[in-house]
Amino acid sequence: MKTEKVKTANLQRVSVVSTSCSGKTTFAKNLAQFLKVKYIELDAINWLPDWVERPKEEFLDLVEKEAAGDAWVFDGNYTRTREIVWGRATTIIWLDYSFPRTFYRAINRTTRRIVSGERVCSGNQETFRQSFMSRDSILLWVLTTYFEKRRRYTKLLREDNLSEKEIFVFRHPKESEEFLRRVEQTNH
Repeated sequence: MKTEKVKTANLQRVSVVSTSCSGKTTFAKNLAQFLKVKYIELDAINWLPDWVERPKEEFLDLVEKEAAGDAWVFDGNYTRTREIVWGRATTIIWLDYSFPRTFYRAINRTTRRIVSGERVCSGNQETFRQSFMSRDSILLWVLTTYFEKRRRYTKLLREDNLSEKEIFVFRHPKESEEFLRRVEQTNH
């Protein structure tokens, strides 16, 4: 089966958004690699060691500097950065996966990170206590924000001020994987 190539002209500055634990980091890293552009992770800019959040103004300044670039893929959806990132984006990609799939991924990813000791965002580590027994739990975060984020993105991506942006919505990982394959083929 032959796969149609993707027109990459609008994939110059891409914002990848979704609910937490849906796979946006993996998708965004792969997309940036295939497009040969800079990958920017908002979580890595926001989080300092020991899970301390960077001061808001410093965070926004860093995001503005990164967004000023000519070509990039941003990974993340902090409300306070949306105007900056989406204002410069040529394309917005929403990974709109189901709750069961997203929560399953959250449990698997969190468990894998705890067991492996994987470091993320300024060398931070997820712990069993933090992930399963804390109000700061990523699992609790997914449970309490998933449906509200879905409602918000459904509304935001229909707004008139985005009419000049190319918008892709993928409801299943197979769709996003196929898109990545097509981008890779186009850029080889």
